[in-house]
Amino acid sequence: MSFWTEFPELSRETMVELRKSLDQGYRSFSREYGESIEAFFEPLLQFLIWFEKLLLATPWPIVIAVIVAICHLAARSWKLSLAVALALYGIGLFGMWEDTMSTLSIITVSTLLSIIIGIPIGIAMARSDRIQSVFTPILDVMQTMPAFVYLIPVVMLLGIGKIPGMIAVIIYAIPPVIRLTNLGIRLVDKEVLEAADAFGTTSYQKLFQVQLPLAMPNIMAGVNQTIMMALAMVVIASMIGVAGLGQQVLRSINNQFFALGLFNGIAIVVLAIIFDRVSQAYAKRSQAHLGGQQ
Repeated sequence: MSFWTEFPELSRETMVELRKSLDQGYRSFSREYGESIEAFFEPLLQFLIWFEKLLLATPWPIVIAVIVAICHLAARSWKLSLAVALALYGIGLFGMWEDTMSTLSIITVSTLLSIIIGIPIGIAMARSDRIQSVFTPILDVMQTMPAFVYLIPVVMLLGIGKIPGMIAVIIYAIPPVIRLTNLGIRLVDKEVLEAADAFGTTSYQKLFQVQLPLAMPNIMAGVNQTIMMALAMVVIASMIGVAGLGQQVLRSINNQFFALGLFNGIAIVVLAIIFDRVSQAYAKRSQAHLGGQQ
């Protein structure tokens, strides 16, 4: 017979007291530091609002032209660029342009922040087994915890709005870019590193001129997965006030609007396919360049 079966009242009282202590502690922390944390994120909120307004205020042909130009520079494929232009035109044609731009703004900012935060952490993990041992269980928890759980602490701390939603998206989406950056650097051929050492390269030069370029296919795969997970989190983040396609999907679920949910879901899929194809094409082109191909 187990301890908890033998003493059920003791275990129940212990759990109740533990929950009360954690709730009270988090409430106290939120009341004392909530305003300071909100002030810290205020510049990011203003930038996110500015970027969303910029996308919405810019005429749609210019937005499509800029996105297609970026896609072409990354993938160097006219077929893919044409497909992106047609897909975006179709989104506008069905009246989902504003929601798509709102979603695109938060996904772009969330992905950039995930890359800015995740790649240095991945590099640190690759250069130190001790740092890897610290971050690995944290990443395991982040990847296995249900997505809804991320919403609880950020909403209690920051309320409902764009910043809590973006923080939840980043927490959910950042593990792949960290893991694959770490993996890519660790998979660099040791003979290449020995050759770099033989030429007298510094640790900084070896990292930026040898390890990161050779690890780029893995890093881009991590970026790709981060974008996909961020898009998957959009619908869930809409529950705490994140405007965009996810909010329309949530509205269609609540009101049983089949067509609304279908079209907005397809728009999310279109964005996912665009990001996926462009990032994969860029990764393949980078790998071909490293292999000496044109």
